[in-house]
Amino acid sequence: MKKINSGKLRAIGYDARTRLLQVQLDDGTTLQYSAVGEETWRQFSSSASAWSYYRDNIEEEFTAKRISSASTPAGKNPLDDLFAQK
Repeated sequence: MKKINSGKLRAIGYDARTRLLQVQLDDGTTLQYSAVGEETWRQFSSSASAWSYYRDNIEEEFTAKRISSASTPAGKNPLDDLFAQK
């Protein structure tokens, strides 16, 4: 996971093999988007304003699946298991 601080975004991650994009919001909610291309991820992760890019190009174009909410135990980020740094 790449930790960021842009608008309501706090962390973003992408798995190229499964084409899954995950975002963590400032309230602890984690959303997953499927069928996201690598070019979209590249532009999103390198954008000067990731929050604006997310709102304009991801939130409006892809359907979100909520995989966790603010009730996730403190200290445990569910994205770490999926997007572990190697």
